[in-house]
Amino acid sequence: MKNVLISGNSICKKLAFGALLLQSAWVCAQTDEQLAKQLANPVAALISVPVQYNYDSNIGPDDKGTRTTINIQPVAPFELNEDWNIISRTILPLVNQKDIYPGAGSQTGLGDVVQSVFFSPKAATASGWIWGAGPVAYIPTATDDLLGAKKWGGGGTAVALKQSGSWTYGALTNHIESFAGDDDRADISATFIQPFLNYTNSKGVSYVLQTESTYDWKGKEWTVPVQAGVSKVFNFGGQAVSLGAFGRYWATTTDSGPEGMSLRLVASFVFPKKS
Repeated sequence: MKNVLISGNSICKKLAFGALLLQSAWVCAQTDEQLAKQLANPVAALISVPVQYNYDSNIGPDDKGTRTTINIQPVAPFELNEDWNIISRTILPLVNQKDIYPGAGSQTGLGDVVQSVFFSPKAATASGWIWGAGPVAYIPTATDDLLGAKKWGGGGTAVALKQSGSWTYGALTNHIESFAGDDDRADISATFIQPFLNYTNSKGVSYVLQTESTYDWKGKEWTVPVQAGVSKVFNFGGQAVSLGAFGRYWATTTDSGPEGMSLRLVASFVFPKKS
């Protein structure tokens, strides 16, 4: 299936203004370095709302297509009991694409949503590893037939990472199989693998190297974008925000997938969860 790029991420928790004021005081009590390290951990007890801008080009059978995607990726942790947290991660894509499908012109609207839920122990393992696992759902919310797969899907997701000094390293993965939807559309059978390496300094600046690889089991094809960039935590009137810029090179792609270099810009709004 072309362009079923699935990544693991989160759900937005609405906060009232009074609660937001209390959260702001807690933000100020944490250093930029601490917040940056928490953002590097996909299962941290941290409410965040990343807004991610992606620009890809050279898409389609004639390599003339372009796509702009704004992913709204809210993350919300919930306490299950004294030992476990539940972390909800959502990817809600807003897409504008042009000249990807010959003769179809441009399409703008909502794409398909990916919803992940991780069950994660509060304490790391004896060797310092942090992990989480749970279900993932693929929801056909696209507002245009050419922006989505028109399939319902489900599967499992997992993440494991270790934070040692300034370094964070690990991997996030999921696998999704379609089980219902439009019979005229291709089935989904896709594995997503995201190894990541992150170095954070005392000023809250993070240097990131990662891939976001997807293997399409139906088409027997890989897409492997390699991404590197930098982000920094800022504080605007008590609101912590991480701003980042990343370059991405499509090392391996499908015949109709993006090619060459791409751009990603990220603004992550942070609301630390007071323990």
